[in-house]
Amino acid sequence: MQETVVRAWRHPEALTDRPARPWLFAVARNLAVDAYRARQSRPPEVGQGALELVPAADDADRALESWAVADALAALRPDHRRVIIETYYRGCSVAEAAATLGIPSGTVKSRTFYALKALKLALEERGLAP
Repeated sequence: MQETVVRAWRHPEALTDRPARPWLFAVARNLAVDAYRARQSRPPEVGQGALELVPAADDADRALESWAVADALAALRPDHRRVIIETYYRGCSVAEAAATLGIPSGTVKSRTFYALKALKLALEERGLAP
């Protein structure tokens, strides 16, 4: 209604030589049709409820984080990297890792300790560890 009155105010020449009522109704009808068509031409907006259905974490974050961890692992010394891979990624016990790597169990334990310290430092440098 307000836009109809604004249009009448901006175009006073349309109201001088004919009755105002039919012209105002025509303008109001055209504005309503234009508004309806504008709403139909763009996709419907979703509310907060639809956004809550979207998972908060996605695979992109996990992929970036795993790339950064792989990069930090690559920065370790080869003997430290092998111990971490055997004990944490392959899930081997100390004895199994020692047998696979061909080193004593005590060496696996000490290398794991120092490898974890070096990995933590590498992750902190990349902004991934507190």
